[in-house]
Amino acid sequence: MKGIEIIKSKQQKWATKKNLKLVGGTISNKGEEIYLENLADNLFQPLAVDILNQFENGDGNETSDSNGKLAKMKALHSSSALVVNAFQYWNKKDVYPILYACNLCSKYPSGIDMMKENIGSHKPKIYSITRNPKAKIIDFEVKFKISDNTKSFPIQPNIDIVIGNFLPEVFAIESKFAEPYRDKPKGIRKAYIDNKAFWTELPELYRLAQEICPENNRFQYLDAAQLIKHILGLKARYPDNGFRLLYLWYDVMGNDGAEHRKEIEEFEKIANSNAIKFSHITYQEVIKTLSDEFYKDNESYCDYITQRYI
Repeated sequence: MKGIEIIKSKQQKWATKKNLKLVGGTISNKGEEIYLENLADNLFQPLAVDILNQFENGDGNETSDSNGKLAKMKALHSSSALVVNAFQYWNKKDVYPILYACNLCSKYPSGIDMMKENIGSHKPKIYSITRNPKAKIIDFEVKFKISDNTKSFPIQPNIDIVIGNFLPEVFAIESKFAEPYRDKPKGIRKAYIDNKAFWTELPELYRLAQEICPENNRFQYLDAAQLIKHILGLKARYPDNGFRLLYLWYDVMGNDGAEHRKEIEEFEKIANSNAIKFSHITYQEVIKTLSDEFYKDNESYCDYITQRYI
């Protein structure tokens, strides 16, 4: 079974168990019955007003019906619904559990803030971090301007999650659910290649960008062009590399999941070779850690994400 079919089947079964009515993706109820009529039915918690505003200011038409089509977030296999279900819960709580589950910080002892210097290392270098009280805890659909030349670069990269109230680094998270198993990723436009200033400290990523410009014939699952643009946007705002980029993805059994993982690891090596702190982890790993180590006091949340996504 293809990865997209595995995801859709699991989500449809979940909705059926919850006695939720499945509808087509249009207002007139046409198309595959993989949507819910009410957005709230697709979320663990209703969208908070500030988070709703963040999605409405994004470029994805995630939360509003338009042009006869239902909002993308109403789809059972919606990546934006998954990221909201996973992260909104922590927005006004102690955010350490979700950061720890994403392998972005150590499990803090007695409230001491500590972070891993080398993600994935068996003996990571650890240093203290401090909170920035002026920053929000979690932001969704954050735009990062790559260039002031809006004619050549009219669309700013939208990063799914940014956790920016910790110093000295910002955590940026790109979330993927069904997309890698549904759509072949596109290449990168020549305008990016032609702007040499982008690539001063990124020679290996530049070579990769050249290879997938204008068409991508290298990756079947990983949207490397999108990740490269995210890195360019982050570097434009944080030229001292004061950020970490996490690729948070949904794994599936079989060839699709295995090949997706290989492509992620390939990109990771290239990004890390240019001193970009890029890492990856699956939603299944994150959810398991949350359920195993933070179930107490978070029972309903852990039960929901486990039953729906594991």
